[in-house]
Amino acid sequence: MYRFRQVVGSNTYGFKSLGELMAKATPARSGDYLAGVAAQSAEERAIAQMTLADVPLKMFLEDLLIPYEEDEITRLIVDSHDLEAFQPISHLTVGGFREWLLSDYATSERLEQVRLGITPEMAAAVSKIMRNQDLILVSKKCQVSTGFRNTLGLPGRLSTRLQPNHPTDDLTGIAASILDGLMYGSGDAVIGINPATDNVAQACRLMRMMDEVIQHYEIPTQSCVLTHVTNTIEAIEQGAPVDLVFQSIGGTQATNDSFGFNLATLAEAQAAALSLQRGNVGNNVMYFETGQGSALSANAHFQLDQQTCEARAYAVARCFSPLLVNTVVGFIGPEYLFDGKQIIRAGLEDHFCGKLLGLPMGCDICYTNHAQADQNDMDNLLTLLSVAGCTFVMGIPGSDDIMLNYQTTSFHDALYIRQVLGLKPAPEYDAWLKRVDIVDAQTGRLSSQMPSAFRSSLGRLLGH
Repeated sequence: MYRFRQVVGSNTYGFKSLGELMAKATPARSGDYLAGVAAQSAEERAIAQMTLADVPLKMFLEDLLIPYEEDEITRLIVDSHDLEAFQPISHLTVGGFREWLLSDYATSERLEQVRLGITPEMAAAVSKIMRNQDLILVSKKCQVSTGFRNTLGLPGRLSTRLQPNHPTDDLTGIAASILDGLMYGSGDAVIGINPATDNVAQACRLMRMMDEVIQHYEIPTQSCVLTHVTNTIEAIEQGAPVDLVFQSIGGTQATNDSFGFNLATLAEAQAAALSLQRGNVGNNVMYFETGQGSALSANAHFQLDQQTCEARAYAVARCFSPLLVNTVVGFIGPEYLFDGKQIIRAGLEDHFCGKLLGLPMGCDICYTNHAQADQNDMDNLLTLLSVAGCTFVMGIPGSDDIMLNYQTTSFHDALYIRQVLGLKPAPEYDAWLKRVDIVDAQTGRLSSQMPSAFRSSLGRLLGH
């Protein structure tokens, strides 16, 4: 009846499947209770974690959590698995894998050598038996860099997405937010807009506006309108200046079907973007967003826990060599991550799994206003992720997204963490900030005066 058993004193605990064992071993979160897959007590959770620690990593190659025939992401995971890269860790259990990852032997170089041998399910499993400090330590050792018009993910760097959203897509309002962000040194990861009106014509309009700003000021960064991937394909066909292709992705085929795309769609979009040859540092042209709970909200989770589904989304991302990936960790709401503690834990897990699998992992450190969380929780997660080597975070005026109606990180927050930890923007962007006098080249701090290159632009926005 039970595939996995654990006897503790006079009690016998049983778990019918690997998927059930994974779910019961997951640190508590509201989404798993909503799905009916969570452990019913702290004791059952601890027993499940002990049992999971004894599971051989090889089992994840044989005991597929979603059948191969039913799910193209399962097929992607199995068909792309690198047995040679897996060989150095193939003898380990989940618990042994944790010890190996934490050891001094597991250097950045060795982690890079084995990453294609690690499946998302292996990454998810080992994260479930790790403390927060374990997740931070291993993430810090995972080095992943990408490039388009600048180089992201280098050691000692923290990049930001300048997010100039506007509730009516007003170009003047968006331009003002872009200028505001640039003056704070934000925007080296991407200048990325969530459009209020999501159609091809509006996407092209926003793309052209951002391209004009980037070209006029010779900013070594990239732009993106976070519209549906099929809209971006059509925009490219219409001659729009597309830098990055965006898509929200999930960890099951059924989730992505509900989003209106599949792997073939992403491959078509990547090929179209590459054909434009707009990058001058690298050719990573994809930008993906994920988030725990998306599979459950689409009723496409196959009775798996939400963190395991999330890790499977990283297989999709890894297949397309993205410039950027970020988990929008608290955006769905307290139905999936109830409070600050759950949001912090989920952010650290997602970052760890993404980096372990070789992704340039960032995080939208956020919460909705009806969650049991506040900005102090976000400060804590921002600090922990930055210590862990997070690639990028969000930058939005006042940390309040007036279009999407949630709380995230501000331009000021990025300044705080860069100052505290001695982090810098991407090297090409850092040099540009100094060249145009946004940052004082001697002190490394923001200049006290508005740079002359932007003074006239601000005057035009104000009608002077």
